[in-house]
This record gives sequence, C-alpha cells and structure tokens, in this order.
Amino acid sequence: MNEDNNDDKVDSFDKTDSNAYPDSNIDSKNEAPKKINTENVGTFEGIVKRRTSFDTVDEDTDSNADIDSNISSNNTDSNINNIEVESEAPEIKVNTDKSEDKSTGDGEEVPRVEKTDTYEVPTPKKKSRKLQYIAIAAVLFFVIVASFALIYQTFNGDLYPADDKIAVIYVQGTLITSSIPGGLGYATSEDISKNIRDAVDDEDVKAIVLRINSPGGSSTAGSEVYTEVKRASDSGVPVIVSMGDVAASAAYHISAPADLIVANPSTMTGSIGTIWTFQNLSEFYDEEGVEFHVAKSGEFKDMGAPWRGLTDDEKEYADRVIIEVYTSFVKDVAESRGMSVGEVKDLADGRIYTGMRAKELGLVDEFGNLYDAIDRAADLGGIQGEPTVVYMNKPSLSSLLFGSEADASAAVDQYLSYYEESPYGKIE
Repeated sequence: MNEDNNDDKVDSFDKTDSNAYPDSNIDSKNEAPKKINTENVGTFEGIVKRRTSFDTVDEDTDSNADIDSNISSNNTDSNINNIEVESEAPEIKVNTDKSEDKSTGDGEEVPRVEKTDTYEVPTPKKKSRKLQYIAIAAVLFFVIVASFALIYQTFNGDLYPADDKIAVIYVQGTLITSSIPGGLGYATSEDISKNIRDAVDDEDVKAIVLRINSPGGSSTAGSEVYTEVKRASDSGVPVIVSMGDVAASAAYHISAPADLIVANPSTMTGSIGTIWTFQNLSEFYDEEGVEFHVAKSGEFKDMGAPWRGLTDDEKEYADRVIIEVYTSFVKDVAESRGMSVGEVKDLADGRIYTGMRAKELGLVDEFGNLYDAIDRAADLGGIQGEPTVVYMNKPSLSSLLFGSEADASAAVDQYLSYYEESPYGKIE
C-alpha cells in the first residue's frame, strides 16, 4: 500500500504545471525530480566544506505546501534553498538501503537523508588517590610520634618508673633569673632550682648530676642555685658536678657546694670574682646634639645612666657594692670547699684556671666526663648495678617539633631586655 501511495505522489508531482515553477529543472511531462547530488553529503566535513544546493521552488504558498507534503512523506528536505553551513552541525547520515529508500516513477533511487544528533559523553578519568593516602599516612605518623614524644617528656624519659635513679640536670648558657625556656643560650635559676627540688622530692632518686656548660652570669642567679644545691646535699642526696667546656664565675659558684666536682683537664673554670659594668655615652650624645633633663630625688638615683659618667662618689659606692658581693662569693667557696677565706682570696682575683690547674689548687676533685660523673654518682648514692638515668631538663624532641626558632628568639630578647639593657649595669 505504501508503494502505491508513493507512486501516486510522484505522479502528482510530475503533472504539476511547469509554468508555476519557471526556475525549476523539473519537466512537467516526462521528468522526475532531479536527483540530489549526494557528493560529500554523508559526512560532517562535507557539510562544512561545501555548499549544498537544492532545486529552488517558487514561493507560492499553496504550491509549496503541496510539495512540502510530498517531500515530507518521502523524508527528504528538498525545499531547502541554498543553505550554507558555517558552524558546527549535527552529523547527517545518508541511508542508501534499497529496502528503506523510496523510488521515483522511473525507478531511480532517491537517498533518504536523516539528521541525527550524536554526542559522545566523555568518560571522566579516575584520579589517583595514592598521594592522598600518603599524605594521610604522613600526618598520622607525625601525630603518633609527637604524642609519644610528649608522653616521653612528661615522664622525663622514664615510662616505666624504677628505683635507684640518677637525675641529670643541665646548666647550659648564661645564668639569669628569669623564666625563659631552657636550651636557648640561657640557664635560668628558676628552672634549675625547680628541677633540683623535684629530684630531691623523688624518693627513687639517689643522686643528682649537674652538667654545667656556662661562663657564669648574674650573681643573683648564682646565689639562688647555690642555695638549692647546698640544700639538696644537706638533705642526704649527693650532688655531683660535671664540668664541660666552661664552668666559671657564677657557674663555679653553683658548683662549690657539690659533694664532688668532676672536670676535664682542659675545662675553663675559676674566675672567682665580681664585676659591675657601666656605659658612658655622653660624648656620642654631645656629637648628636642630644640633651637630657634629669629630675631625680637623690644624688645616686641616675647612677649608671649612659648619658653621663660616674662621679667620684658613685665610683666609690660601686666599689663598696662589688666588695660586698665578692665577699659573699668567697665565703661560700671557702665554706663549701673546706678552705679558709684567705686561701680562696689568693685564688679569687678573677682569673681563669684550666681543669688541670684547678685540681692542683683544690677547686676540682677529679677528672672525667659526664658518664664518669654518673658512675661516681651511683657510687655515692649507694646504687648497685646499672643505674636508671633520668634527664630532667634536656632539650626534648617535643620542643624541637613544636618550637619556633623565630618566636623563641623574639621571646628571649624580650625576657632578657631587663638584664642586658639594665640602666644600672650588670653585676656578674
């Protein structure tokens, strides 16, 4: 039935008055519609590269409607007039299957042009999560290590408490009275004193070793630590000093009351004495044209100010202060080392002694390193066998992990301004 209908439509098309289509190539009597040029039609490139032309039809509405009806039934687009493809278009497929194509009255095949929209949906590539897994593992490892270090430090390196312990306390850097963290070039009397007291309060600690690497520092800080060392020794807990590179001035002061002083032959020690320094920048201020007006309640209130030098009375007063502090220092050394004040004064002119010379003068007891000092501490503490060594204030892994060098440096400068920039100078 479909073939009969198609033949009728083609016949109707043939009988159309050719005068109504003056520009048409269709012969109204003998010719079927002109075969469409299908060259380069079946591909997208052909559509873009060339201009497809079809037979034009008259703009008469009724005739066009009749032709459109016939062409539509044959699934063709023969009413297209000079279409130029200038941009991307859907893929056009040409179907030449004889079973599906319609034929003209003369038996010629007319290809059916079908427009189909084809889209290729890109398949997203799966991102590798290997790096994410590695990053997560690294973070977990860091957290575990940091937590273990924190716990380890909390227990002072002794996760399993044991009897017969030796506490090692470090004194490294300039001695001052402050509360800055240890290991930053300064040793504070507060930190050292607290660790000594903690060790004494621990019944399992049988002896204390002070590992000293300090050129001295504040006379007051030395006096504070001296008091704690003496108290620990008097309480029955032996205190052994292990001198490193240097243990001089205030650092020797805190060593004196120990039960035993162990040094290296090349250790720099001694320097028993006191010093008070002042700056006189008056000439600099005069050259810069800087003037000061000072209102003071007493003659000595601005003593040591950098804008002027000391008066004769101030110099005499400074000497008296120095002698007072020095006398206390000498007395402590004489009492602790079993020497007379006169004997100590003969040695206490401020000079440095090597460990070798200090031993000859009675300022040092034995030669040895830190581990020799620990062994001697075990002997004095009555420990049998290998002792358990607890490092009380050694720089820890947690401080290295979480500490900030920049922040620490700024904090040190702030804490030490009272001491380093004191308008009254420094008594050492």
